[in-house]
Amino acid sequence: MTVLVTGGTKGIGLAIAERLAQPGRNLVLAFQSDEQAAAEAKARCEAKGATVVTIRTDVGSIEGCADLMRRIGALGIGLQHIVHSAAMVYPTGMLDADLEKFTRAMQTNGLSLLYLVQKAMPLIGRGSSIVFISSAGARTARPNYAALGNGKALAESIIRYLVPELAPLGIRINAVAPGLVHTTSVAKMSGSEETARKRVEQAAQANPSGRASRDSDYASVVEFLLQDDAAFVQGQVIHANGGVYVGV
Repeated sequence: MTVLVTGGTKGIGLAIAERLAQPGRNLVLAFQSDEQAAAEAKARCEAKGATVVTIRTDVGSIEGCADLMRRIGALGIGLQHIVHSAAMVYPTGMLDADLEKFTRAMQTNGLSLLYLVQKAMPLIGRGSSIVFISSAGARTARPNYAALGNGKALAESIIRYLVPELAPLGIRINAVAPGLVHTTSVAKMSGSEETARKRVEQAAQANPSGRASRDSDYASVVEFLLQDDAAFVQGQVIHANGGVYVGV
């Protein structure tokens, strides 16, 4: 089995990749720029028994997604599942956004899902599962989250429109929205590591479940969606956040 994880060398994507890493499984970890982080992620997943290939590309562009699928095809290991976790972090509101940066973020955070699916069609088939990593910010406005939240909202809409076309082919597509976890992206969005740490602590205190999010909370849901037992789960956005925003 071969699983592609975009953004799989850092943060949430890496946590998912490590969860999926096991003997007999091929992992392709797509990343954009940090070679050192990619090498470290590869080593961590290989230590769990997986065979790992890292590919540097820009999934925010059509050509980048086409190149990614060409290179996976050339590996000769097939492709069964896709976990799309890559994101462009651009902290901004709406009215003061740099429109060129905002458009670029919308491509990476939203339209890239369509780019990936279209370019992957020659490789995936019946039994394949596509999982997009969304967030609560796709449904609720958060400070400085406009570029990410709007992009993820677009991707959630793309999922709904893809279901009628993919389901007859035996391909399923869903999204998982983790709760707030302390990642480099959260630190960038918050302005500093210290501010991010405080945000995560506050979120833990306010969470109805009484704790902060753990990697296993969302990674286990992604893992389930790749299994045959999830064959009838289609077009869903599963929030693994302990009950946050249930009243919104």
